[in-house]
Amino acid sequence: VAPDQLAEAWENRPLPIGEGQTISQPLVVARMCALLELRPGVRVLDVGTGSGYHAALLAHLVAPGGRVISVERHGSLARAAAARLASLGVDGVEVRLGDGALGAPDEAPFDAVNVAAAGREVPGELVAQLAPGGRLVAPVGEGEDQRLVLVRRSADGRHVERRALEPVRFVPLV
Repeated sequence: VAPDQLAEAWENRPLPIGEGQTISQPLVVARMCALLELRPGVRVLDVGTGSGYHAALLAHLVAPGGRVISVERHGSLARAAAARLASLGVDGVEVRLGDGALGAPDEAPFDAVNVAAAGREVPGELVAQLAPGGRLVAPVGEGEDQRLVLVRRSADGRHVERRALEPVRFVPLV
């Protein structure tokens, strides 16, 4: 967070990070990480790099041998997050500038997909990039009417199950 917000960094609430975006509240980040059921060596797509906080946690959870591709649409946030992750010595994260709703098809399939912005529905492109047995977590809805959604692809890759969970509030996926 910005230096003038350091005292607020320990509060369980979202904080602004620039470009009209926020860093998610810590308990929601923890819930999303838990739902992904990450383990060492897996590949993760992270949509909405923001400050890089969630990408750093994902990288820690998939180490050693795991990889996180994090996509951010705002150039200033992507550059700052990449620099921050490098300065902190966080390995295993590649920050890309682009439309996160399109994912990273050149790196697919992913064992897990984490989405940190709310769309009207889970983008089909992201579901298509989910590996057999993979999990995707995303906020779905608009304004105050959003829910965290868990998507699971069956082990054989032929079936996709979606389950709406608790209410959440995220910036829009645009």
